[in-house]
Amino acid sequence: MRVFLSTLCALLMYILTPAVSKAQQPFPVEEKARLAAEIKSEFLRTWEAYKTYAWGYDELRPVSKTPLNWYSESLLITPVDALDTMILMGLAEEADSTKEYIIRNLSFDKDMYVKTFEVTIRLVGGLLSTYQLTGDARLLQLARDLGDRLIPAFRTPTGFPYVEVNLKTGAVRGSKTNPAEIGTLLVEFGTLSMLTGNPQYYNYAKNALLNLYESRSDIGLVGEQIDCETGEWTKTDSHVSAGIDSYYEYLLKCALLFNDEDCAVMWRDAHTVLRKYIADSVATGLWYGRADMNTGARGKTVYGILDAFMPAVLVLAGDTNQAAALQESGLKMWQRHGIAPATFDYTTMEAVSPKAFLNPEIVESAYYLYKRTDNPRYLDMGRIFWDSLKTYCRTDAGYSGLASVVTKEKSDRMESYFLAETMKYFYLLFAPVDVLDFSNVIFNTEAHPIRRTW
Repeated sequence: MRVFLSTLCALLMYILTPAVSKAQQPFPVEEKARLAAEIKSEFLRTWEAYKTYAWGYDELRPVSKTPLNWYSESLLITPVDALDTMILMGLAEEADSTKEYIIRNLSFDKDMYVKTFEVTIRLVGGLLSTYQLTGDARLLQLARDLGDRLIPAFRTPTGFPYVEVNLKTGAVRGSKTNPAEIGTLLVEFGTLSMLTGNPQYYNYAKNALLNLYESRSDIGLVGEQIDCETGEWTKTDSHVSAGIDSYYEYLLKCALLFNDEDCAVMWRDAHTVLRKYIADSVATGLWYGRADMNTGARGKTVYGILDAFMPAVLVLAGDTNQAAALQESGLKMWQRHGIAPATFDYTTMEAVSPKAFLNPEIVESAYYLYKRTDNPRYLDMGRIFWDSLKTYCRTDAGYSGLASVVTKEKSDRMESYFLAETMKYFYLLFAPVDVLDFSNVIFNTEAHPIRRTW
Protein backbone atom coordinates (compact mmCIF):
# COMPACT_ATOMS: atom_id res chain seq x y z
CA MET A 1 0.00 0.00 0.00
CA ARG A 2 2.86 2.40 0.81
CA VAL A 3 4.44 1.74 -2.58
CA PHE A 4 1.10 2.34 -4.29
CA LEU A 5 0.52 5.63 -2.45
CA SER A 6 4.08 6.78 -3.20
CA THR A 7 3.61 6.05 -6.89
CA LEU A 8 0.20 7.75 -6.92
CA CYS A 9 1.63 10.88 -5.32
CA ALA A 10 4.44 10.95 -7.86
CA LEU A 11 1.96 10.68 -10.72
CA LEU A 12 -0.20 13.48 -9.34
CA MET A 13 2.84 15.70 -8.91
CA TYR A 14 3.82 15.27 -12.57
CA ILE A 15 0.28 15.69 -13.86
CA LEU A 16 -0.63 18.74 -11.83
CA THR A 17 2.63 20.63 -11.43
CA PRO A 18 4.38 21.32 -14.74
CA ALA A 19 7.66 23.14 -14.17
CA VAL A 20 7.30 25.44 -17.16
CA SER A 21 4.13 27.40 -17.76
CA LYS A 22 2.38 26.37 -20.95
CA ALA A 23 1.40 29.96 -21.59
CA GLN A 24 3.49 31.74 -24.18
CA GLN A 25 5.52 34.02 -21.95
CA PRO A 26 7.98 36.27 -23.82
CA PHE A 27 11.57 35.08 -23.74
CA PRO A 28 13.94 38.05 -23.28
CA VAL A 29 16.05 38.81 -26.34
CA GLU A 30 19.04 39.54 -24.12
CA GLU A 31 18.71 36.16 -22.40
CA LYS A 32 18.57 34.37 -25.73
CA ALA A 33 21.77 36.14 -26.85
CA ARG A 34 23.45 35.42 -23.51
CA LEU A 35 22.70 31.71 -23.77
CA ALA A 36 23.93 31.50 -27.38
CA ALA A 37 27.19 33.19 -26.35
CA GLU A 38 27.60 30.95 -23.31
CA ILE A 39 27.01 27.77 -25.30
CA LYS A 40 29.51 28.90 -27.93
CA SER A 41 32.05 29.65 -25.19
CA GLU A 42 31.50 26.23 -23.59
CA PHE A 43 31.89 24.52 -26.95
CA LEU A 44 35.22 26.26 -27.47
CA ARG A 45 36.37 25.42 -23.92
CA THR A 46 35.51 21.76 -24.51
CA TRP A 47 37.22 21.74 -27.89
CA GLU A 48 40.37 23.23 -26.36
CA ALA A 49 40.31 20.46 -23.74
CA TYR A 50 40.10 17.86 -26.51
CA LYS A 51 43.09 19.47 -28.23
CA THR A 52 45.05 19.57 -24.96
CA TYR A 53 44.45 16.03 -23.78
CA ALA A 54 43.37 13.97 -26.81
CA TRP A 55 44.55 15.67 -30.01
CA GLY A 56 44.71 13.20 -32.88
CA TYR A 57 42.59 10.63 -31.05
CA ASP A 58 38.93 9.82 -31.59
CA GLU A 59 37.64 11.07 -28.25
CA LEU A 60 38.53 12.67 -24.93
CA ARG A 61 37.74 11.14 -21.55
CA PRO A 62 36.85 14.37 -19.74
CA VAL A 63 37.23 13.26 -16.12
CA SER A 64 40.55 11.42 -16.35
CA LYS A 65 41.74 13.80 -19.11
CA THR A 66 42.94 10.90 -21.23
CA PRO A 67 42.46 10.03 -24.94
CA LEU A 68 40.40 7.22 -26.43
CA ASN A 69 40.40 5.57 -29.84
CA TRP A 70 37.43 3.55 -31.06
CA TYR A 71 39.59 1.08 -32.95
CA SER A 72 43.29 0.20 -33.24
CA GLU A 73 43.96 3.49 -35.03
CA SER A 74 42.31 6.90 -34.89
CA LEU A 75 39.77 8.04 -37.47
CA LEU A 76 39.70 11.59 -36.05
CA ILE A 77 36.05 11.08 -35.16
CA THR A 78 35.74 14.08 -32.82
CA PRO A 79 37.36 16.59 -35.24
CA VAL A 80 35.23 15.44 -38.18
CA ASP A 81 32.08 15.38 -36.08
CA ALA A 82 32.71 18.81 -34.55
CA LEU A 83 33.81 20.70 -37.66
CA ASP A 84 30.43 21.85 -38.98
CA THR A 85 29.44 22.99 -35.48
CA MET A 86 32.49 25.25 -35.46
CA ILE A 87 31.53 26.63 -38.85
CA LEU A 88 27.95 27.38 -37.79
CA MET A 89 29.21 29.05 -34.62
CA GLY A 90 31.41 31.35 -36.68
CA LEU A 91 34.67 29.99 -35.26
CA ALA A 92 36.34 30.51 -38.63
CA GLU A 93 39.99 30.33 -37.61
CA GLU A 94 39.49 27.17 -35.56
CA ALA A 95 37.38 25.60 -38.31
CA ASP A 96 39.96 26.35 -41.00
CA SER A 97 42.85 24.87 -39.03
CA THR A 98 40.79 21.80 -38.07
CA LYS A 99 39.73 21.24 -41.67
CA GLU A 100 43.33 21.36 -42.86
CA TYR A 101 44.40 18.98 -40.10
CA ILE A 102 41.71 16.50 -41.14
CA ILE A 103 42.66 16.68 -44.81
CA ARG A 104 46.36 16.19 -44.05
CA ASN A 105 45.98 13.40 -41.52
CA LEU A 106 42.77 11.43 -42.06
CA SER A 107 43.28 8.17 -43.92
CA PHE A 108 40.89 5.27 -44.30
CA ASP A 109 43.53 2.92 -45.68
CA LYS A 110 43.62 0.97 -42.41
CA ASP A 111 43.48 -2.77 -41.84
CA MET A 112 40.75 -2.71 -39.18
CA TYR A 113 37.05 -3.41 -38.81
CA VAL A 114 34.73 -0.46 -38.23
CA LYS A 115 31.01 -0.14 -37.53
CA THR A 116 29.26 0.49 -40.86
CA PHE A 117 26.49 2.56 -39.28
CA GLU A 118 28.62 4.64 -36.92
CA VAL A 119 31.27 5.71 -39.41
CA THR A 120 28.58 6.49 -41.98
CA ILE A 121 26.61 8.89 -39.80
CA ARG A 122 29.63 10.49 -38.12
CA LEU A 123 32.33 10.51 -40.79
CA VAL A 124 30.59 10.29 -44.18
CA GLY A 125 27.89 12.64 -42.89
CA GLY A 126 30.37 15.04 -41.33
CA LEU A 127 32.59 15.18 -44.40
CA LEU A 128 29.66 15.77 -46.76
CA SER A 129 28.22 18.52 -44.57
CA THR A 130 31.52 20.37 -44.26
CA TYR A 131 32.12 19.96 -47.99
CA GLN A 132 28.83 21.73 -48.64
CA LEU A 133 29.63 24.43 -46.08
CA THR A 134 33.18 25.09 -47.32
CA GLY A 135 33.25 23.98 -50.97
CA ASP A 136 36.55 22.18 -50.34
CA ALA A 137 36.51 19.25 -52.77
CA ARG A 138 39.12 17.38 -50.73
CA LEU A 139 36.44 16.70 -48.11
CA LEU A 140 34.16 15.20 -50.74
CA GLN A 141 37.00 12.99 -51.91
CA LEU A 142 37.52 11.71 -48.37
CA ALA A 143 33.80 10.97 -48.09
CA ARG A 144 33.87 9.11 -51.40
CA ASP A 145 36.92 7.08 -50.38
CA LEU A 146 35.19 6.01 -47.18
CA GLY A 147 31.93 5.27 -49.00
CA ASP A 148 33.77 2.99 -51.42
CA ARG A 149 35.34 1.10 -48.52
CA LEU A 150 31.95 0.57 -46.89
CA ILE A 151 30.20 -0.83 -50.01
CA PRO A 152 31.28 -4.47 -49.37
CA ALA A 153 29.14 -4.45 -46.22
CA PHE A 154 25.99 -4.35 -48.39
CA ARG A 155 26.78 -7.52 -50.33
CA THR A 156 24.50 -9.85 -48.39
CA PRO A 157 21.60 -12.12 -49.45
CA THR A 158 19.14 -9.61 -47.97
CA GLY A 159 20.87 -6.39 -48.99
CA PHE A 160 21.09 -5.47 -45.30
CA PRO A 161 24.66 -4.38 -44.49
CA TYR A 162 26.90 -6.32 -42.16
CA VAL A 163 27.53 -4.59 -38.84
CA GLU A 164 31.28 -4.26 -39.48
CA VAL A 165 33.57 -4.00 -42.49
CA ASN A 166 37.35 -3.95 -42.78
CA LEU A 167 38.38 -0.66 -44.37
CA LYS A 168 41.41 -2.11 -46.15
CA THR A 169 40.38 -5.63 -47.15
CA GLY A 170 36.60 -5.32 -47.47
CA ALA A 171 36.11 -8.33 -45.19
CA VAL A 172 32.82 -8.26 -43.27
CA ARG A 173 31.43 -9.61 -40.02
CA GLY A 174 28.46 -9.28 -37.69
CA SER A 175 25.21 -10.62 -39.13
CA LYS A 176 22.94 -9.70 -36.18
CA THR A 177 21.84 -6.19 -37.04
CA ASN A 178 18.82 -3.95 -36.54
CA PRO A 179 16.53 -1.50 -38.39
CA ALA A 180 18.50 1.55 -37.27
CA GLU A 181 21.80 0.23 -38.63
CA ILE A 182 20.13 -0.92 -41.86
CA GLY A 183 17.91 2.08 -42.44
CA THR A 184 20.07 5.00 -41.38
CA LEU A 185 22.43 5.19 -44.35
CA LEU A 186 20.47 6.71 -47.22
CA VAL A 187 20.87 10.39 -46.27
CA GLU A 188 24.65 9.99 -46.43
CA PHE A 189 24.95 7.49 -49.29
CA GLY A 190 22.24 9.24 -51.28
CA THR A 191 23.95 12.61 -50.86
CA LEU A 192 27.24 11.03 -51.90
CA SER A 193 25.58 9.81 -55.11
CA MET A 194 24.04 13.20 -55.81
CA LEU A 195 27.31 15.06 -55.28
CA THR A 196 29.51 12.62 -57.23
CA GLY A 197 27.10 11.54 -59.97
CA ASN A 198 27.65 7.88 -59.07
CA PRO A 199 24.29 6.17 -58.36
CA GLN A 200 25.72 3.06 -56.68
CA TYR A 201 25.79 4.60 -53.20
CA TYR A 202 22.12 5.58 -53.36
CA ASN A 203 21.13 2.22 -54.82
CA TYR A 204 22.82 0.11 -52.15
CA ALA A 205 21.35 2.11 -49.25
CA LYS A 206 17.90 2.42 -50.86
CA ASN A 207 17.78 -1.32 -51.54
CA ALA A 208 18.50 -2.04 -47.88
CA LEU A 209 15.71 0.31 -46.85
CA LEU A 210 13.17 -1.18 -49.27
CA ASN A 211 13.99 -4.74 -48.24
CA LEU A 212 13.63 -3.82 -44.58
CA TYR A 213 10.20 -2.34 -45.29
CA GLU A 214 9.21 -5.57 -47.03
CA SER A 215 10.36 -7.52 -43.96
CA ARG A 216 8.02 -5.76 -41.53
CA SER A 217 5.31 -7.78 -39.82
CA ASP A 218 1.75 -8.27 -41.04
CA ILE A 219 0.63 -5.33 -38.88
CA GLY A 220 3.43 -3.12 -40.22
CA LEU A 221 5.92 -3.04 -37.35
CA VAL A 222 9.62 -3.91 -37.27
CA GLY A 223 11.52 -5.59 -34.46
CA GLU A 224 14.80 -4.65 -32.84
CA GLN A 225 17.09 -7.33 -34.29
CA ILE A 226 17.30 -9.13 -37.63
CA ASP A 227 19.89 -11.37 -39.31
CA CYS A 228 21.35 -9.78 -42.44
CA GLU A 229 22.13 -13.18 -43.98
CA THR A 230 18.84 -14.98 -43.39
CA GLY A 231 16.39 -12.09 -42.98
CA GLU A 232 15.04 -13.73 -39.82
CA TRP A 233 13.84 -11.50 -36.99
CA THR A 234 15.69 -12.54 -33.84
CA LYS A 235 14.14 -9.96 -31.48
CA THR A 236 10.53 -8.87 -31.98
CA ASP A 237 10.21 -6.01 -29.49
CA SER A 238 9.04 -2.90 -31.40
CA HIS A 239 9.56 0.71 -30.33
CA VAL A 240 11.28 3.96 -31.34
CA SER A 241 14.35 3.52 -29.13
CA ALA A 242 17.90 2.31 -29.75
CA GLY A 243 18.13 -0.19 -32.58
CA ILE A 244 15.07 1.14 -34.41
CA ASP A 245 14.85 4.91 -33.81
CA SER A 246 16.62 6.49 -36.78
CA TYR A 247 15.09 4.02 -39.27
CA TYR A 248 11.84 5.96 -38.91
CA GLU A 249 13.70 9.26 -38.97
CA TYR A 250 15.33 8.47 -42.31
CA LEU A 251 12.13 7.32 -44.01
CA LEU A 252 10.78 10.84 -43.65
CA LYS A 253 14.04 12.72 -44.14
CA CYS A 254 14.91 10.85 -47.35
CA ALA A 255 11.44 11.54 -48.71
CA LEU A 256 12.05 15.24 -48.12
CA LEU A 257 15.72 15.44 -49.12
CA PHE A 258 15.54 13.40 -52.31
CA ASN A 259 11.84 13.80 -53.21
CA ASP A 260 11.74 10.00 -52.94
CA GLU A 261 8.14 8.83 -53.22
CA ASP A 262 8.98 5.31 -52.03
CA CYS A 263 10.31 6.76 -48.80
CA ALA A 264 7.23 8.97 -48.49
CA VAL A 265 4.94 5.93 -48.75
CA MET A 266 7.02 3.98 -46.25
CA TRP A 267 6.95 6.90 -43.81
CA ARG A 268 3.17 7.33 -44.08
CA ASP A 269 2.67 3.64 -43.35
CA ALA A 270 5.09 3.81 -40.43
CA HIS A 271 3.46 6.93 -38.99
CA THR A 272 0.09 5.19 -38.98
CA VAL A 273 1.24 2.03 -37.20
CA LEU A 274 3.36 3.94 -34.69
CA ARG A 275 0.33 5.96 -33.65
CA LYS A 276 -1.78 2.80 -33.46
CA TYR A 277 0.56 0.44 -31.60
CA ILE A 278 3.47 2.35 -30.08
CA ALA A 279 1.97 5.66 -28.91
CA ASP A 280 0.64 5.22 -25.38
CA SER A 281 -1.60 7.70 -23.58
CA VAL A 282 -1.58 7.11 -19.82
CA ALA A 283 -2.19 9.18 -16.70
CA THR A 284 1.26 10.77 -16.93
CA GLY A 285 0.87 11.90 -20.54
CA LEU A 286 1.53 10.76 -24.09
CA TRP A 287 4.53 8.45 -24.52
CA TYR A 288 5.89 6.09 -27.15
CA GLY A 289 6.25 2.71 -25.48
CA ARG A 290 6.82 -0.83 -26.69
CA ALA A 291 4.78 -3.53 -28.40
CA ASP A 292 5.25 -6.91 -29.99
CA MET A 293 5.93 -6.47 -33.71
CA ASN A 294 3.66 -9.36 -34.69
CA THR A 295 0.64 -8.92 -32.42
CA GLY A 296 0.82 -5.28 -31.35
CA ALA A 297 0.41 -6.38 -27.73
CA ARG A 298 1.67 -3.70 -25.32
CA GLY A 299 5.10 -4.44 -23.93
CA LYS A 300 7.20 -2.51 -21.47
CA THR A 301 6.05 0.98 -20.55
CA VAL A 302 9.46 2.57 -21.06
CA TYR A 303 10.65 5.67 -22.87
CA GLY A 304 14.11 7.23 -22.76
CA ILE A 305 16.45 9.94 -23.91
CA LEU A 306 16.98 8.25 -27.30
CA ASP A 307 13.22 8.02 -27.88
CA ALA A 308 13.05 11.80 -27.35
CA PHE A 309 14.02 12.39 -31.00
CA MET A 310 10.48 11.49 -32.01
CA PRO A 311 8.89 14.94 -31.51
CA ALA A 312 11.38 16.37 -34.01
CA VAL A 313 10.37 13.79 -36.63
CA LEU A 314 6.69 14.43 -35.94
CA VAL A 315 7.30 18.15 -36.48
CA LEU A 316 8.81 17.42 -39.89
CA ALA A 317 5.77 15.28 -40.66
CA GLY A 318 3.41 18.12 -39.76
CA ASP A 319 2.08 16.26 -36.70
CA THR A 320 2.86 19.19 -34.41
CA ASN A 321 0.18 18.53 -31.77
CA GLN A 322 1.42 15.03 -31.06
CA ALA A 323 5.02 16.29 -31.15
CA ALA A 324 4.19 18.93 -28.52
CA ALA A 325 2.42 16.43 -26.27
CA LEU A 326 5.32 13.98 -26.48
CA GLN A 327 7.83 16.74 -25.72
CA GLU A 328 5.86 17.63 -22.58
CA SER A 329 6.28 14.04 -21.43
CA GLY A 330 9.99 14.21 -22.19
CA LEU A 331 10.27 17.28 -19.98
CA LYS A 332 8.63 15.38 -17.10
CA MET A 333 11.12 12.56 -17.61
CA TRP A 334 14.00 15.03 -17.58
CA GLN A 335 12.87 16.78 -14.43
CA ARG A 336 12.28 13.61 -12.40
CA HIS A 337 16.01 13.33 -11.69
CA GLY A 338 17.20 16.66 -13.08
CA ILE A 339 18.41 15.01 -16.28
CA ALA A 340 16.96 12.31 -18.53
CA PRO A 341 18.05 8.67 -18.12
CA ALA A 342 18.67 6.13 -20.85
CA THR A 343 15.31 4.46 -20.09
CA PHE A 344 12.42 5.49 -17.89
CA ASP A 345 9.20 3.78 -16.79
CA TYR A 346 6.48 6.28 -17.59
CA THR A 347 3.89 4.64 -15.35
CA THR A 348 6.00 4.75 -12.17
CA MET A 349 8.00 7.81 -13.29
CA GLU A 350 11.27 6.17 -12.27
CA ALA A 351 14.51 5.51 -14.12
CA VAL A 352 14.96 1.94 -15.36
CA SER A 353 18.44 2.36 -16.82
CA PRO A 354 19.83 5.42 -15.02
CA LYS A 355 22.82 6.10 -17.26
CA ALA A 356 23.02 9.35 -19.24
CA PHE A 357 25.21 9.89 -22.30
CA LEU A 358 25.07 13.63 -23.12
CA ASN A 359 22.44 12.81 -25.74
CA PRO A 360 21.00 15.56 -27.96
CA GLU A 361 17.55 14.19 -28.77
CA ILE A 362 15.38 16.15 -26.35
CA VAL A 363 17.20 19.39 -27.25
CA GLU A 364 16.82 18.56 -30.95
CA SER A 365 13.06 18.22 -30.46
CA ALA A 366 12.86 21.52 -28.57
CA TYR A 367 14.69 23.17 -31.49
CA TYR A 368 12.36 21.70 -34.12
CA LEU A 369 9.26 22.64 -32.14
CA TYR A 370 10.53 26.17 -31.63
CA LYS A 371 11.32 26.61 -35.32
CA ARG A 372 7.87 25.30 -36.29
CA THR A 373 5.77 27.11 -33.65
CA ASP A 374 7.86 30.11 -32.56
CA ASN A 375 6.61 29.30 -29.05
CA PRO A 376 9.06 30.59 -26.41
CA ARG A 377 8.08 27.65 -24.22
CA TYR A 378 10.68 25.65 -26.09
CA LEU A 379 13.32 28.25 -25.31
CA ASP A 380 12.37 27.85 -21.66
CA MET A 381 12.78 24.10 -22.01
CA GLY A 382 16.15 24.54 -23.68
CA ARG A 383 17.32 26.71 -20.81
CA ILE A 384 16.26 24.03 -18.31
CA PHE A 385 18.17 21.36 -20.25
CA TRP A 386 21.26 23.57 -20.55
CA ASP A 387 21.30 24.51 -16.86
CA SER A 388 21.06 20.82 -15.92
CA LEU A 389 23.90 19.91 -18.21
CA LYS A 390 26.15 22.56 -16.69
CA THR A 391 25.18 21.57 -13.16
CA TYR A 392 25.68 17.81 -13.43
CA CYS A 393 27.94 17.10 -16.42
CA ARG A 394 30.47 19.94 -16.65
CA THR A 395 34.10 19.06 -15.87
CA ASP A 396 37.41 20.88 -16.02
CA ALA A 397 37.92 19.33 -19.45
CA GLY A 398 34.56 19.44 -21.15
CA TYR A 399 31.44 17.47 -20.25
CA SER A 400 30.94 13.91 -19.04
CA GLY A 401 28.04 11.51 -19.24
CA LEU A 402 26.64 10.15 -16.00
CA ALA A 403 26.87 6.63 -14.63
CA SER A 404 23.58 7.41 -12.88
CA VAL A 405 21.13 10.30 -13.09
CA VAL A 406 20.14 9.44 -9.52
CA THR A 407 23.58 9.70 -7.90
CA LYS A 408 25.01 12.08 -10.56
CA GLU A 409 28.25 10.04 -10.65
CA LYS A 410 30.16 10.86 -13.83
CA SER A 411 31.07 8.15 -16.34
CA ASP A 412 34.19 9.73 -17.90
CA ARG A 413 32.79 9.48 -21.44
CA MET A 414 32.19 12.31 -23.89
CA GLU A 415 30.95 10.89 -27.17
CA SER A 416 31.83 12.82 -30.31
CA TYR A 417 28.13 13.49 -30.85
CA PHE A 418 28.20 15.86 -27.88
CA LEU A 419 30.07 18.39 -30.05
CA ALA A 420 28.35 17.35 -33.29
CA GLU A 421 24.78 17.28 -32.03
CA THR A 422 24.11 18.34 -28.45
CA MET A 423 26.08 21.57 -28.53
CA LYS A 424 24.91 22.33 -32.08
CA TYR A 425 21.22 22.01 -31.24
CA PHE A 426 21.65 24.03 -28.05
CA TYR A 427 23.38 26.77 -30.01
CA LEU A 428 20.90 26.80 -32.89
CA LEU A 429 17.98 26.98 -30.46
CA PHE A 430 19.20 30.34 -29.13
CA ALA A 431 21.31 31.68 -32.02
CA PRO A 432 20.19 34.37 -34.48
CA VAL A 433 17.90 33.02 -37.20
CA ASP A 434 20.38 33.79 -39.98
CA VAL A 435 22.92 31.27 -38.65
CA LEU A 436 21.13 28.46 -40.49
CA ASP A 437 18.09 28.31 -42.75
CA PHE A 438 16.11 25.60 -40.97
CA SER A 439 13.66 25.26 -43.85
CA ASN A 440 16.42 24.51 -46.34
CA VAL A 441 18.39 21.74 -44.62
CA ILE A 442 17.94 18.15 -43.55
CA PHE A 443 20.01 17.09 -40.57
CA ASN A 444 21.38 13.59 -40.67
CA THR A 445 20.96 11.63 -37.45
CA GLU A 446 24.33 13.00 -36.24
CA ALA A 447 23.04 16.59 -36.76
CA HIS A 448 25.18 17.21 -39.84
CA PRO A 449 23.16 19.62 -42.01
CA ILE A 450 22.75 18.55 -45.64
CA ARG A 451 21.44 20.94 -48.30
CA ARG A 452 19.83 19.91 -51.55
CA THR A 453 22.43 21.55 -53.79
CA TRP A 454 22.08 19.10 -56.71
